[in-house]
Amino acid sequence: MRDADVRGVWSPNAEHAEEAAALARSLRVGDAKAFNSIEEMIADPSIDCIWLCGPNHMRIENMEAIVHAVTTGKGQLVGIACEKPLARNVGEAKRVVELVEKSGLLHGYLENQLYTPAIQRGRALIWARGAALTGRPYLARAAEEHSGPHMPWFWQGELQGGGVLNDMMCHSVEVARYLLTEPGKPRASIRPVAVSAQIASLKWSRPEYVERLKQMMGSAVDYAHKPSEDFARATVNYVDEQGHPIIVEATTSWSFVGAGLRLSQELLGPEYSLSINTLDSGLKLFFSREVKGAAGEDLVEKQNAEQGLMPVVANEESDYGYEGENRYFVSCFLEGKQPEESFYDGLEVSELLMAAYMSAEQGRVINFRPKELDSFVPARSRMSDPLSAFDLILTGMNVLQKFELGKQLLIFGDGKQYSGAPALLGDNEWPSSPSDLLNERSRVCSKLRNGLYVLV
Repeated sequence: MRDADVRGVWSPNAEHAEEAAALARSLRVGDAKAFNSIEEMIADPSIDCIWLCGPNHMRIENMEAIVHAVTTGKGQLVGIACEKPLARNVGEAKRVVELVEKSGLLHGYLENQLYTPAIQRGRALIWARGAALTGRPYLARAAEEHSGPHMPWFWQGELQGGGVLNDMMCHSVEVARYLLTEPGKPRASIRPVAVSAQIASLKWSRPEYVERLKQMMGSAVDYAHKPSEDFARATVNYVDEQGHPIIVEATTSWSFVGAGLRLSQELLGPEYSLSINTLDSGLKLFFSREVKGAAGEDLVEKQNAEQGLMPVVANEESDYGYEGENRYFVSCFLEGKQPEESFYDGLEVSELLMAAYMSAEQGRVINFRPKELDSFVPARSRMSDPLSAFDLILTGMNVLQKFELGKQLLIFGDGKQYSGAPALLGDNEWPSSPSDLLNERSRVCSKLRNGLYVLV
């Protein structure tokens, strides 16, 4: 990457941090070292910016650590870039925005598909030629499809924030919105007015695939009892500045069967169209049935086969937008300029995704923006295990904070609403002190009924 070095890595898994730092050094992209904490990394004067790429359920805890280190003078930063999605739901996304505003840092939302060479060049040409002469585009379609994520937490709704809709439709709705937005005009030049969606678990909740998924990801990923959706489609209705209707159609899938990851986009206007499909690559290889070897991902991401006629994505880093994305944010941070794609864009993406979940769960079109959106949590991401619910909802807090907040949480269980954990458990069952809460954590949580979920 131009004009930047990778100087440090932090991970809660020290071995992973060491491996990533060693890889950076071996690639000569920076004299990287592994740090023991976020605070230690920020305190290093050679670190100017942070790329936040951890799991979704750690987003707020990591952001709080970064902002606390900056605002208490433990170190100085210029900017922070956050991987998609910004958070698991709107409430958490608003907290992330609140934190970055408190820090005063420049901020960028890492949506790589906006920066693919095909999207950048195609969008520029469509607007300069077709739209300029015959009128603005009115329909954008975008899809991301593959056979499923590599890591267990992606499959676990309570950790990831849902299923494929939250994981991958964040790409599709944003790149489609980007294509429909006239270059040089703000995001607000088109306005969402309605969202409709459908979700389903088509493949991975079938008995034979439930077992296969457990073998690949571990017993905690149990799609017989706790499935997340592996297919989602959504339609977002917008209006432009003249009130003309424009539409986004987005599709995402973990149940796609093909050579590998397929990214596709279409843009249609009065007398023109654009079409992109990453599996229509310029390079293709054919291997007969006599060519037998180990499975891999040397041809295309999420590769599903090693025989037959196979597409090859020759430069994934560029073709999927990662090079363009990182160059753009590095350039902005070096110049002290706020990136156009910011945490505010990530927040609106979260709003659209939660409206899509709301539509799918309620079976109706959602007029945007519904007033209950800030507190909405998709059914697939609500905590089904009380022990996990208690700890994950309060992640990043010390035991005293957990003790005090636990008495104030709005708690739902068995279809009823309770005000605070003591009301659900009974006052005589709530620990009398923070130390008792720590010692009796398992007993307390076992009393919280199955199907419980908690909202701060």
